[in-house]
Amino acid sequence: MTSPFSAESPRSSESTPSLSEAFLDSSSFRTRDSLPEQYRVHFDELRQSIFIFCDEFHIPVSALGNKEAFKAELTSKKISAERMAEAVSLFERLEHLVTRGEPLKEIHSEYLEEAERLYHLREQYHTQVSLLERVGILENGSITGIDGNQYPIPTLDQIVERLFSPERRKLLEIKRDQGFAKLLLVPFGMSLNALQEVLKQFLLSYKTNHPDFILNTDIPFTIWEGYQGADTGDHPKLFYNPKPFDKEGDRQGQTKLQILGEQRVLGQARGDNGCAGWTIHLFQSLNTKNLDLDSPKGIAPIPRKGRGKTRGERFFRPDIEAGKTPLEYLFILEDTQDDTSFPYYGESGLTPEDWIIAFMTHLQETGELLDNHGNSTESATDLLRTFFSNSVPCAYWDCNDHMAYLRGSDVSDRYVFVGARTSVVI
Repeated sequence: MTSPFSAESPRSSESTPSLSEAFLDSSSFRTRDSLPEQYRVHFDELRQSIFIFCDEFHIPVSALGNKEAFKAELTSKKISAERMAEAVSLFERLEHLVTRGEPLKEIHSEYLEEAERLYHLREQYHTQVSLLERVGILENGSITGIDGNQYPIPTLDQIVERLFSPERRKLLEIKRDQGFAKLLLVPFGMSLNALQEVLKQFLLSYKTNHPDFILNTDIPFTIWEGYQGADTGDHPKLFYNPKPFDKEGDRQGQTKLQILGEQRVLGQARGDNGCAGWTIHLFQSLNTKNLDLDSPKGIAPIPRKGRGKTRGERFFRPDIEAGKTPLEYLFILEDTQDDTSFPYYGESGLTPEDWIIAFMTHLQETGELLDNHGNSTESATDLLRTFFSNSVPCAYWDCNDHMAYLRGSDVSDRYVFVGARTSVVI
């Protein structure tokens, strides 16, 4: 199947009118005339449709300067989700036309229908965006990276493009059969310090809204001191995307700044932002059996040794159980990346940033605590896509101290209650 997607380049800032000018009678003609002639009727149609919508719900023209202000007005009017999605779609199409000088290329309906059937993608996407906005991670649809750059959240279109790209399609078919259908959008480019504070405030807020939730409100999140500023500065301590061990047992990886720089270059080559600053995951869902009927909710636990199950109806995958060392888990993942028939092919470990978003999402959706190893059923998780020198980050919930933990594990440490969670990065 041929991909319907193509790279697009924005118009230069010198020739691009502001979006607000498209709605003002005094400047709309200038905006219209700046477009190629064949797109001017399309401009008129979109503009008029938005005005009709605003008239129906008494939305002032002053709210049409940017999408966030427009969405805020829609929310305040208590408009149904369907009508809101219709209005936002009109706005996004006009915004794209004004800023890029050509109509938004619609995703082929076949891809959208398949994304809904396989992943309930719209619901998952909007749930994630809502959470990120509510906890203060998203501001005007973007995050601020450790390099000072703004990184817009990936759009639904970009996620669909990745899900159905030719190079990923077979892999994701296999992984979906194994239960990897839970969407997570992780603001990788943010500083880890900032995300740690977000989780602290999230836990305190959750306690306020759920008085029965047992939480150490004095110390809701304990962090090993090595994490402070670990991803920033001239000599960061935390490295990402580790490569295989050499003969001496050393590993090589990248700093966050290096990864962000590569992502920006790739995005410029494509003519878009390339989802820079973000990581898009599919986690193994808590409800893996009825994904055709139910939207994925929550994240599957890491079973203790001897308690795992085999997932998948066509592509069998035994659970990765707790009880191995970080080094053994790393070798399992590294040894399977060239073998498409292996059950863990295409999977990778997590980062602390991934775990923080996963923890908040899981608690918000299920009311349960992720990686609560004190219940003798679940397990803590080593975060295998990052490392400190010769140690690996480890995260969990402590049900005795009633707080979240982020610490380090030596690569040779072995505990019956520590395992490794994986995801599929798309």
